[in-house]
Amino acid sequence: MSRRRHRRRDPGAHTGAAHAAAPPRFAAIDGLRGFAICLMLVYHFAFDLTWFRVIGADFNNDAFWLGFRSVIVTLFLALVGVSLVLARRASRRDFWRRIALIAACAALVSVASYVTFPQTFITFGILHCIAVSSVLARPLVDFPRIALLAGIAIVALGNAVHLPLFDSPWLNWIGMMTHKPATEDYVPLFPWLGVVLVGIAVGHWMLSQGRRAIIAMGSVVPRWLTWTGRHSLVIYMLHQPVLVGILRVVL
Repeated sequence: MSRRRHRRRDPGAHTGAAHAAAPPRFAAIDGLRGFAICLMLVYHFAFDLTWFRVIGADFNNDAFWLGFRSVIVTLFLALVGVSLVLARRASRRDFWRRIALIAACAALVSVASYVTFPQTFITFGILHCIAVSSVLARPLVDFPRIALLAGIAIVALGNAVHLPLFDSPWLNWIGMMTHKPATEDYVPLFPWLGVVLVGIAVGHWMLSQGRRAIIAMGSVVPRWLTWTGRHSLVIYMLHQPVLVGILRVVL
């Protein structure tokens, strides 16, 4: 009579048994994404209060709000890189399906922002950057050292090089412009693609060296925060209509 061996399941990691190529999920990673969502909600709530003239925050010049936004964008895009590593064995069909969904949401954001802010609508915001960066970064998903070096170089170029050529409305999505275009959200490839590439290196380190620590951290992350991280795209798409609707009723 043969004995069956039972594998121990990591408390902070979940793998989909229904699909052999399903990427593993780590509660700590979902929780960190959920934390970024919470920061984004705070940022946009303050933005909405300013729009309704309840407060007078200056999101274009105030160092606090500029830094606050940079932290949020950095978290989201670094986690994009980590997620590319975790999902690198997924099928091409699943990858492109996810990209199509993000791109469709990005287009919807552009249309909605045009209705609300016709002079400063969003042409290349966070979702646009995630979609394009994911496609550009995927070929380096199995080459963490190259991704790290390329990421550092792109971040450096994006912050140090400023050319009038990239001020064109047709090219400013690349970055390296001399002035920020008039838009409500702007996340160009330079420097932000570099953050995604650095995230790839972090993802490989996490799987090879930091797996136990990540799993241990996941065991203490609140469930509501991991739930938020796992539903980040839905929350992103719905939170502004909800916040604005509430403020319209209250104010």
